Amino acid sequence: MPNRLAAETSPYLLQHADNPVDWYPWGEEAFARARAEDRPILLSVGYSSCHWCHVMAHESFENPAIAEVMNRHFINIKVDREERPDVDAVYMAAVQAISGQGGWPMTVFLTPEGEPFYAGTYFPPEDMHGRPGFRRVLEFLAEKWQTDRARILESARGLTEHLRAAAARRAGPGAALAPETTRDAVRQFAEVFDTTWGGFGSAPKFPSPSNLEFLLAFAAAHAGEGEEAEAALSMALHTLRAMATGGIYDQLGGGFARYSVDERWVVPHFEKMLYDNAQLARAYLHAFQLTGDGGFERIVRETLEFLLREMRDPAGGFYAALDADSEGIEGKYYLWTVAEIEAVLGEDAPLALAWYGVTEQGNFFDPHHPELTGRSVLTARPDLEDLERRFGGDLDAILERVESIQQRLFEARQARVRPGLDDKVLTSWNGLALAAFAEAARVLDEPAYRQAAIELATFLRENLWRQGVLYHTWKAGQARVPGMLEDYTYTGLGLVELYRLTGDLAWLEWARELWLAVLERFRDREAGGFFDTAADAEQLIVRQKSFFDAATPSGNGSAALLGLWLGRYFGPAEWEGVVEDVVAGVADYLLRAVTGFGGILQAMEFALAPHREVVIVGPPAARVPFERVLASRFLPFSVVAPTADAEGLPLFEGREPEGDAALAYVCENMACRVPASTPGELEAQLAGA
Repeated sequence: MPNRLAAETSPYLLQHADNPVDWYPWGEEAFARARAEDRPILLSVGYSSCHWCHVMAHESFENPAIAEVMNRHFINIKVDREERPDVDAVYMAAVQAISGQGGWPMTVFLTPEGEPFYAGTYFPPEDMHGRPGFRRVLEFLAEKWQTDRARILESARGLTEHLRAAAARRAGPGAALAPETTRDAVRQFAEVFDTTWGGFGSAPKFPSPSNLEFLLAFAAAHAGEGEEAEAALSMALHTLRAMATGGIYDQLGGGFARYSVDERWVVPHFEKMLYDNAQLARAYLHAFQLTGDGGFERIVRETLEFLLREMRDPAGGFYAALDADSEGIEGKYYLWTVAEIEAVLGEDAPLALAWYGVTEQGNFFDPHHPELTGRSVLTARPDLEDLERRFGGDLDAILERVESIQQRLFEARQARVRPGLDDKVLTSWNGLALAAFAEAARVLDEPAYRQAAIELATFLRENLWRQGVLYHTWKAGQARVPGMLEDYTYTGLGLVELYRLTGDLAWLEWARELWLAVLERFRDREAGGFFDTAADAEQLIVRQKSFFDAATPSGNGSAALLGLWLGRYFGPAEWEGVVEDVVAGVADYLLRAVTGFGGILQAMEFALAPHREVVIVGPPAARVPFERVLASRFLPFSVVAPTADAEGLPLFEGREPEGDAALAYVCENMACRVPASTPGELEAQLAGA
């Protein structure tokens, strides 16, 4: 018989609906039963594309004997961390406090009041690999609940107070909102930069888009000013090129996997997440603007085409993730042998093997599936001179053959059993996608991206915005879970980009509505900064604030950026001043852990940058040549304001259109230049700014 999870919409929860475990979704029903029956709670948190979540499910949650122990002694709650990031964040802090590390699957044991007393991540069914077996853990804790209750409750209270104190911590004196702080940050990045393969630190390596965006923005804002700007640009470009040629990038279908298990970006953890691909598409877009290198443009297009082809819901939103596993084996869908490539390509196989680095030995090894030995993750790091010698002709001819090879291998791969799809739509991640498609449409002049951006924003407004509340998740026509800070801020930032693309002020006004809700319902008016959850949301044991970037930007960093943008467009200086509160919240450790604060560092650079506005007034068709000039430049902190009638924003005052012609007004620090009446004049003004 299916358990209670059968009534849920989350694909991850539905994967567990037929477990013999008596699962509850997160909610008062489970806690009420725990209190009524005086039983502890077993909280299991994961997500659908998590490989080890699948492993633990198969080994333990599908095991009738282990399920019987769980059902006899515990009230069992299953949570999709992507659907409830607030719950995940609170209890992940507990896992880290108890064990010193975190990850998923996350396994936490709670009192009926929700206070944690024991926690870990993956547990094997029996003792192995230095980890206690899950059944033994269950039986031990069940016994202690009966025989040593006072100590368990004392431990739970102490840990909960520790978590509350950590969440309420106020930063001491430290980094200030000053130019020297961001310059010091660039120097700190350089100290942990991998000069060979790019990225920061050692394996496993994550793309960390917020850090790359900070470095690119710093390089653009300080071009020609010294070695820090040059270093920032070099670190970002080297990392982007290394990832694009590695196995972390899908060389056949486009799009990035979540991280690399090695320092060379060769073997990824194969799940493909919407948030990574949305953010990385923008990073590559900005690299293209800064360099004119068509290789960066290619990655942008292939990544966004992947999202449109494989991750888009017919209603207009984008799905959360593609699984790492197919046929129960991690990465199987993406791996190739020499024989498989020869069978598909025939006489073109030698060039494909050389281009993609495929050998008989392979570069992939999974100790759990030794039968995959001899398979390769495709990379694109050939010796071009060697290719010319071996295959003749010039490089252009070889590249043309490779393009055909890529398409043939991609079509052959399409016949394989595909990885699972998590087809829920998350508002926050779709906000990131909205920004990516809107900005790419503007920069690359691509109508398909423009249409996707407009349809996505329309979908979010019609399906997830209800009576002044933005909801977090949608599937099968149902919007669920009131939104968190990141839902409001990511969507707001995406709407800013959509306005810059379309000139439709309605999108910017909706961003303002979202921002006003953030100020009203998420702001900590006593200690500064913003909570992750709204004041009227479900009250968990801790109300947290996120300053540290994970795979996505921190809520406070994105709030600071949204306040800066909307303050520049609409005028209230106090909105821009929010960044000072946010920086104060991390002042004493920002420069001690710069790789966790790319988002806040971007906001600091924005706040320190000159106030520059570019207003383009005139009919849409007449504005296009001027907008193409702007699109060719990466201007990370310039307010771009297209308008047909010069109404609706303070910065439009006195800038009425003149007939059917367009004019561009470039202003910096309250001083405006003579209106540019031709694209050439605008180009000259931007070059001289």
